[in-house]
Amino acid sequence: MGYVENLRHLVGKETVILVGALIIAEDDDGRILLQERTSPPGSWSFPGGLMELGETAEETAVRETLEETGLRAQGLRLFNVYSGEDTFVVAPNGDPFYCVIIVYTVEELEGAIQPDPEESASVAFLNPSDLPETIVSGQQTVMEDYLRTRYPGDT
Repeated sequence: MGYVENLRHLVGKETVILVGALIIAEDDDGRILLQERTSPPGSWSFPGGLMELGETAEETAVRETLEETGLRAQGLRLFNVYSGEDTFVVAPNGDPFYCVIIVYTVEELEGAIQPDPEESASVAFLNPSDLPETIVSGQQTVMEDYLRTRYPGDT
């Protein structure tokens, strides 16, 4: 049982604060790496997830990216940290939490896309002009901030 499961065993359905990390990566054509999540179905997100005990935020981002996409993120650079009302989430199982989201951009991805079928329905590099409208709660602001930073004057 992982940290979040242990915590939930202790606190039940109480609202908690969790720490997560995610990556923003582009391919050589400027397309952004996103995963279509299995839960909730049809939702899209950046690769990433919640921190386990003893991990650094960077380790969390690298581990989660590898687990969800099969790609190893290298050359992480802090992009931003998000917290507050915009990061409140109710998980598909009904567990409520606020998430402190630590976001990194990456210089390089190694390996081949191999989605984890338990977490990812698909993984793809998507053109910024063709992004899905179903970005998961809490990550819309991340995407908007990244696009505004990456393409100033275009958004």
